[in-house]
Amino acid sequence: MQSRLAEIEIKLTFAEDMLEELSKTVFRQQQQIEKLQKELHSLSLQLQNDDTQTSPRDLRDEIPPHY
Repeated sequence: MQSRLAEIEIKLTFAEDMLEELSKTVFRQQQQIEKLQKELHSLSLQLQNDDTQTSPRDLRDEIPPHY
């Protein structure tokens, strides 16, 4: 009975450690997601501003250089 209880306690300790590591990983990932969302929003605003500020493009600008 004692050895069985000791095994359960050991497994519980490992499970708690794993849960703590997973929690830290999820927290870091959430921080990265929020940072990427801010960057995406910023880039989206930049793109919108560039589109409204640029003059209409000449079609010759669209031709690849190898033509």
